[in-house]
Amino acid sequence: MNYDMLLLRFGEFTLKGKNRNRFEKTVLTHVRSVLSSYPAAQIQKEYGRLYVALNGENASQLIEELKKIFGIISISPVVVCPSQLDKIVETSTSFLENLDLQKETTFKVTARRVWKAFPHPSQEMNHLVGSPLLKKFTMLKVSMKDPELQLRVEIREQGTYIYCEVIPAVGGFPRGSNGKGMLLLSGGIDSPVAGFTSMRRGLEVECVHFYSYPFTSLKAKEKVMELAKVLSGYAGEVKLHLVPFTEIQTSFTGLGQDNLIITLMRRSMLRIATMLAEREGALAIVTGDSLGQVASQTLSSMNVIGRTTDLPILRPLIMMDKSEIIDIAKRIGTYELSILPYEDCCTIFVPKSPATNPNLRIVESIEASLANLQTMLEEAVERTETVVLTPESMIEAAEDGIDEEWF
Repeated sequence: MNYDMLLLRFGEFTLKGKNRNRFEKTVLTHVRSVLSSYPAAQIQKEYGRLYVALNGENASQLIEELKKIFGIISISPVVVCPSQLDKIVETSTSFLENLDLQKETTFKVTARRVWKAFPHPSQEMNHLVGSPLLKKFTMLKVSMKDPELQLRVEIREQGTYIYCEVIPAVGGFPRGSNGKGMLLLSGGIDSPVAGFTSMRRGLEVECVHFYSYPFTSLKAKEKVMELAKVLSGYAGEVKLHLVPFTEIQTSFTGLGQDNLIITLMRRSMLRIATMLAEREGALAIVTGDSLGQVASQTLSSMNVIGRTTDLPILRPLIMMDKSEIIDIAKRIGTYELSILPYEDCCTIFVPKSPATNPNLRIVESIEASLANLQTMLEEAVERTETVVLTPESMIEAAEDGIDEEWF
């Protein structure tokens, strides 16, 4: 079917009173950035809605991009006709013909007279449009309660909009409308989902990834870049900080405290993330922690690890089951990347019996025995490489100029 425009509906932020105008402007800016690749498309703004006039652009392709924009709750492809009764009936008939109905389908018309000068009120239009359609399409059966097909007719002065699909979009708050956080991005399933759920609540996310060459490979780094690239599809672009962690990680392995290695590593990661947050103007750290899932995610472990930073640590997955996290990962497009067999620095050095109830005093004593730990942390921040990824980014090392010297 050839659609004339797309109707974009705003989400929950429309309830936010004085902030509503700011949120709408943020969504509008994001939509405009997507439409830059579709030069013929034009935006028409109304209270609580956006319309995108297609002017020949591909509706399906554009919907796939627009439904990833945070703040948009649903999208409907629309056919437009003059606001005249005979034209509305004619266009509605043509609309249903293009749907190619093959079986008995429950149906109703929902008309809405926005233009009050139109001679027929909404309830009357339901009958005036529905009756000829029921006569022509014998497989249609009226159901007012829960129809399989609902033909929506919005009558406006500039034209009447006819549509039936309401395609769910990502919803949430507009990108960056609630500040910035640093996401600890591993190559696993959880952290990309934590990034997505944070972004959906209006948080601008910058990713921090720790690598330990030669213990982790170039493929592991490319995997994480691909994950950040998927997240950029929801934000336009994502900044990724790649932190060299080999020296810090190996300094813990010779201490004879193997059961505390994960705790020590995670505390150092938080310290580095905090330094990067201060540099980048971020006000929180985001992790993929899920309570009790692994040794470092017991309440006791998270307490000891979290003592290293004064920034709030956001854990959006903290009470989710693994199955719930996997479902979201599949839906947002990160799951297949996350299960690729390229290990990150946390999985390489997992001891046989990691501590689930670490003692803060002992951990701090061990860290104090490493006189150069703070120097190593600062050097890691100085040597951190930063890339900005977009949905169109080429990840292959040969394309982006990145090679193993990064490690």
